[in-house]
Amino acid sequence: MEKDEGISFSIPIPEGVNVSVNGRTVKVEGPKGAIERELWDPGIQIEQKDDGNEVIIKSDYSRKKIRAIAGTYASHIRNMITGVTEGFFYKLKAVHAHFPMQVALTKEGNAVSISNFLGERKPRIAKVEEGVKVEIKGREIVVSGVNKEAVGQTAANIEQTTKIKGYDPRVFQDGIYLVEKNIGTGI
Repeated sequence: MEKDEGISFSIPIPEGVNVSVNGRTVKVEGPKGAIERELWDPGIQIEQKDDGNEVIIKSDYSRKKIRAIAGTYASHIRNMITGVTEGFFYKLKAVHAHFPMQVALTKEGNAVSISNFLGERKPRIAKVEEGVKVEIKGREIVVSGVNKEAVGQTAANIEQTTKIKGYDPRVFQDGIYLVEKNIGTGI
């Protein structure tokens, strides 16, 4: 039986970004903010190079499952670096055929209220994740932030809130739909 070579992923750290690896926790700080995340697997080590311009994810094993988890962690760290340097945004559009819906942020700013959706009396509420900014400009809703997962989850919450159950979606096309997602602020 031959020896397992192991795997190694290298992620370069751009100028102006500070990455610190402390046990299981990886913290990335940049011009737009900071993200902290726990990444841990028994077969994978995450360490920072001595000169501080590279993060290395390595393992002594090269099994398929370990390789997949290491690749996922590398993607998470790359997304964290992109988030603190440029940020992420999702653009959504409110569409209605008959009843004009009103979309507004709640007073606390931690939820989006969609009222008069299909003529309903009670407004539907979509949760806004922590650290995410929601801007409403007429029919367009821009969700932005540094954490890709939180921004995506907030956009999904808003979209799912206007999901119609029990009606033919080809006829009742009212709702809020994702139009665009990208890197940056979306403005």
